[in-house]
Amino acid sequence: MTYTTKKYEEPASPVGTVAELFAGVGGFRIGLAPAGFKTVFSNQWEPSTKTQHASDVYVANFGSEGHCNEDIATVDAIPEVDLLVGGFPCQDYSVAKSLNSSKGLEGKKGVLWWEILRLVKQAKPKSIFLENVDRLLKSPSAQRGRDFAIMLKTLGSQGYLIEWRVVSASDYGFPQRRIRVFIVATRNSTVPSSAREFVTKSGVLARALPVSAHTAEESVFLLDDEPDVISQSFNLGSAKSPFLNAGVYFDGEVHTFKTQSAYAGQKSTLGDVILPNAEVEDGYFVDPDRLAEWEYLKGAKTIERTHKGSGASYNYAEGKMAFPDLLTNPSRTILTGEGGTSPSRFKHIIKTDEGFRRLTPTELERLNGFPDGWTALGADGKQISDVRRAFFMGNALVVGLIERVGKVLAEDIQARRG
Repeated sequence: MTYTTKKYEEPASPVGTVAELFAGVGGFRIGLAPAGFKTVFSNQWEPSTKTQHASDVYVANFGSEGHCNEDIATVDAIPEVDLLVGGFPCQDYSVAKSLNSSKGLEGKKGVLWWEILRLVKQAKPKSIFLENVDRLLKSPSAQRGRDFAIMLKTLGSQGYLIEWRVVSASDYGFPQRRIRVFIVATRNSTVPSSAREFVTKSGVLARALPVSAHTAEESVFLLDDEPDVISQSFNLGSAKSPFLNAGVYFDGEVHTFKTQSAYAGQKSTLGDVILPNAEVEDGYFVDPDRLAEWEYLKGAKTIERTHKGSGASYNYAEGKMAFPDLLTNPSRTILTGEGGTSPSRFKHIIKTDEGFRRLTPTELERLNGFPDGWTALGADGKQISDVRRAFFMGNALVVGLIERVGKVLAEDIQARRG
């Protein structure tokens, strides 16, 4: 298959407006534009770096209008929009009662969920579309699922029906096995008569990313405690989260299911995004003298380690990883440490006619569905390092999935307007 890069275009006749939080380099905006959504506000802030690389790339591609490069905690308000989106960091979402009970609940300082909730209360978007790592459904380890339960309870209390699904991009034809949880919330939505039918057929995610009508499991439970009680007692000490890979929350009830993809369309592989060797710089090819290091790191091994606290020795085991990565399969998930020349267990390595090599930034962009060269330049026109570009893609999302969900959200907006 010959790969054709897509160009970004703003929607000519927008069906709705978007506020994009934790914008990164604009994955949500790229995916939502073909669905007819116009992004009118964006926020991107990197707390750990002085130079705001992702924000610079965002501005280089979209311009500065409506963009905010400030700590989200300092953002007082966002515009009233049809859709609020964001791929927010997974953190500990525990809560505590305020000293003054009239102030209600507050989260731990610096925890970003509470900033999202604050802006939701202020702007009251009609719909919300969030993305996170799938471990959100089973964190923290001592109270499996507590963090997600707090999210459902606090967002649901604002009048939203909330649905979720764990999605692997490769299950829907994309060339990367990137697994994320998608969360869609709709304000003042009609309560479904059948949770199973909603999750498998009529919900936003079911229409955008079809699943089998048959589900292996179903579980129903209540979240009738206040968030501070949930924080202290939810699923305490259990080794298993009660949240399955899909579900819906309304009227204080969680309905959760185990679903399977029913996608039957065309599928792409890692080989479909690979550049010709003639377009790849020599620095991406592995020095034959260092090939043994790569093979060792990718191989199965047992390593003796010492526990930092107790000083006790233990054996740490690693399984074998594919070496090289097969071009006939979807790629493994891109990680933030994909860039750089040093041998690594987790970086992708492919075999070509001219030897083994790493993936280029352009190939990483393609695995997430970004236009070629999207992350190459900052707002000042200067080159972005390949290590930083790989980091962006390790934090990014697969924009084709966003487009599919966005098109269903756009259809619903148009239907409500008549």
